[in-house]
Amino acid sequence: MPDITKEAADEAAKHTLGEPVPTADTAVVEKAAADKNRSLWGDAWVDLRRRPMFIISALIILLLIVMSAFPGLFTGTDPTATDLQNHYLSKPKLGHVFQADWLGYDQQGRSVYSRLVHGTRNSVLVGFGATIIVTLLGSFVGMVAGYFGGWLDAILSRVTDIFFGIPFLLGAMLVMNAFTDRKWWLVAAALGILGWTQITRVMRGSVLTVKQSDYVQAAKALGASTSRIMLRHILPNAMAPVIVVATIALGTYIGAEATLSYLGLGLSAPAVSWGADISDGLAQIRVAQHVLLYPSIMLTLTVFAFIMLGEAVRNALDPKLR
Repeated sequence: MPDITKEAADEAAKHTLGEPVPTADTAVVEKAAADKNRSLWGDAWVDLRRRPMFIISALIILLLIVMSAFPGLFTGTDPTATDLQNHYLSKPKLGHVFQADWLGYDQQGRSVYSRLVHGTRNSVLVGFGATIIVTLLGSFVGMVAGYFGGWLDAILSRVTDIFFGIPFLLGAMLVMNAFTDRKWWLVAAALGILGWTQITRVMRGSVLTVKQSDYVQAAKALGASTSRIMLRHILPNAMAPVIVVATIALGTYIGAEATLSYLGLGLSAPAVSWGADISDGLAQIRVAQHVLLYPSIMLTLTVFAFIMLGEAVRNALDPKLR
């Protein structure tokens, strides 16, 4: 005798009580109604889950975050420990997976693999720190300029133009050159203060569009306060393009930190940085290519993952690109 599940018994009971049995048409109608009730972010999430580019980039970024938070899970070797017996002539031993000599040693006998793992933390911290500063500062200035308009918009736009005219990397180099003890938060602050202008312009344009919407006009007619209109109605609906730009820019800030470290203006020793390792590896490229190769691969992969994630989010949030 076949086994009757609880769902089947409930369905049979409904049928017995005279309730309508769902058909294929009703299922389609219910699915269409559910799709219609989803918000912009709900639609974007459904679309993102079907995109291989989003899944691959998200997995890479998740691995980087775990590596930066728990480097001890990947290596037990001190990245600053030197042993001149293991100088850069010690080539990678690819058979020793995840061991200290897996990717070889640099010119000071430090494990290249261990430095890759521990360098992830500084790169991720600088990238997320700079992005948070840029998003908060740029969104605030852009929203105030776009919503109030008039003379306030004119002043804020000119201030934005002034900062926009400052070469990003040159400005960061000048700021970092003024400090001798350079921590990750100092690098993030320098990049964030110099990089907020693009977010401001995107946010201002988005606010100018959203504030003409019927629901915003209705909120004004009902006497809602300015702060409530800005925070409850305009900000959530104007953030989509800002998040896209910020996600793509995050990879740019990680690359900028590596560039500063390469130029000797990034994190101070003994902090571990991919950019500093690339600089060291370039000086030894004729005799030990692996010292330059592996930090370059990690940096490129990280920047590429964030750019792919930003592109996937942009495609998901823009109905014209679906």
